Amino acid sequence: QVQLVESGGGLVQAGGSLRLSCAASGSIFSIAAMGWYRLPPGKQRELVARIPSGGSTNYADSVKGRFTISRDNAKNTVYLQMNSLKPEDTAVYYCNADIMPIATRTRADYWGQGTQVTVSS
Repeated sequence: QVQLVESGGGLVQAGGSLRLSCAASGSIFSIAAMGWYRLPPGKQRELVARIPSGGSTNYADSVKGRFTISRDNAKNTVYLQMNSLKPEDTAVYYCNADIMPIATRTRADYWGQGTQVTVSS
């Protein structure tokens, strides 16, 4: 069974940094795009950053120049380095991946359980 497990959230002061990690585990044939979304309090879920298996990454305008997404294909892991954090970055951050499990050979969207990031002013 495929699952995504996130880590690295927490409480940080404005201007600080955090690094989120998300590891995909299970019987995986391949992983296409991986990404991070967030759900700010009282708002809708939004894309933060996305990285395909090959090609260029894309970022939300609000995080460009501050956040960096990367992946380690050997470890089936995606990272989100967050620098110069602002109070408005406070949200639950969710990992997302487009995965083809060995059992089904059918691509599907998978989500992590979410990790809380709180930035104090």
